Amino acid sequence: MSHSRRPLKPALKYTLWVSAMVAALGALAAPKMLPRRADATTGPAALEAARNAPLAVSTYVVKPAQLVETVTSTGSLLAEEAVELQAEINGKIVAISFTEGARVRKGTLLVKLNDADLLATHARARYRKELASLRERRIAQLLKQGVARQEEYDMALNELNVQDAEIALTEAQIAKTEVRAPFDGVVGLRYVSEGAFVNAATRVATLQRVDKLKVDFSIAEKYATRIRLGSPITVTVAGADRSFRGEIYALDPRIDAATRTVLIRALCPNPHGSLLPGAFANVVLTLSQLDDAILVPAVAVVPGLNEKNVFVLNDGKAERRAVETGTRLENSVHILAGLAAGEVIITSGLAQLRNGQPVRIAHESRTPERT
Repeated sequence: MSHSRRPLKPALKYTLWVSAMVAALGALAAPKMLPRRADATTGPAALEAARNAPLAVSTYVVKPAQLVETVTSTGSLLAEEAVELQAEINGKIVAISFTEGARVRKGTLLVKLNDADLLATHARARYRKELASLRERRIAQLLKQGVARQEEYDMALNELNVQDAEIALTEAQIAKTEVRAPFDGVVGLRYVSEGAFVNAATRVATLQRVDKLKVDFSIAEKYATRIRLGSPITVTVAGADRSFRGEIYALDPRIDAATRTVLIRALCPNPHGSLLPGAFANVVLTLSQLDDAILVPAVAVVPGLNEKNVFVLNDGKAERRAVETGTRLENSVHILAGLAAGEVIITSGLAQLRNGQPVRIAHESRTPERT
C-alpha cells in the first residue's frame, strides 16, 4: 500500500522557518553569553602594571646661556648738526666760494655779498678816529700844563671812543655780508647764483655734519624705566649691506600721551658716509645682557593656578617643581629661580605626567627646540 506525500500547509511552513532562524541566532549568541576566562592582559593587575610603567619622554639638560633682551623699533636718521645757510642782511651776491657736496671747515667763507658802501663807511670812521686820537693827545698835554680844562679833555676822549664804536659797528655790518661755515661739515646743493639779490629769508645752501648721525626712535612706555644712557643699539637701513652700532645719549623726560611711547635719541658713528640724514632706520635696542642665564624650552613650562612649573627628572621619576620665570623669548623662557645648571627637565608628555611618575628618556636635547 503506497502513501503519497502531502504538501506542508503554509502555516506549518512558516512556523518551521521561524524556529530555524531562532536556533541560528541562539547559536551565534551563545559564546558571548558564556563567562569569559580570566585574561592576564586585561585584569586589574595588568592595568596597574601599565599605569606604573615608565613613560617615554624627551628631556633637556639645563645649562647657562647668554641672554640678550632686545626691543625693536623704527626711527629716522638726522645729521649731528644741520643748518640752512642764509645771509643776515639784504644784498647782491658778488662771490660764491664753495663747491656743492664738498667738505668745508668751520669759518670757511662760502658766500660774499656786496659791501662797497660799508667799506667806505669803515674808512671814513678810521679817518675820524685818527683826528679824534690826535686831538685827545694834544689836550692831554695841555691839561698837564694847566692850560686846558678837564671838560675839554673829556669831550676829546669821548669823541675818540665814539669813533671806535663806529668802526666796530661798521665791521659788524661787513661781517653780515659774509656767509661762513658755522661748523665742519658737507655743503649741499646751492640755490643761488652770483649776481642774485638775496635777503634773510633766501636759502643759499645746506650744511650738515655727517661723520656722526643722530637716530631718533620711540619705544613703549613699559620699557621706559629700563633705558640707560650708553645702552647699545643696532641700526640697519635699506640698501646697506651691513648694520651699524650706536649708543643712547639722550631721551625725552616724558611719555607721549598720544602714542604712549618715549622718544629716544642715539648717536651712530658714520666715518665713511654710508648713512645719509633723513633715512628710515630699523633699530634694535639692547635692554639687558646676561652671560649665565638659565634658559629652558618654552614647552617645558607648565602654567599653574598661582605659579609656573616644570617637571625635573629625579632618580627616574618626574618631580613637579615651581619656578620663577622672567623674559619669554621666541622658543625659550628665562628661569629666574627654581632651577640650577645641570638639572634635567622633561619637555614632552607633560599632559600625562604626574608628580612621582616613573619615566624613561627617549630623546635628550641640549639646545632649546623651536616650538
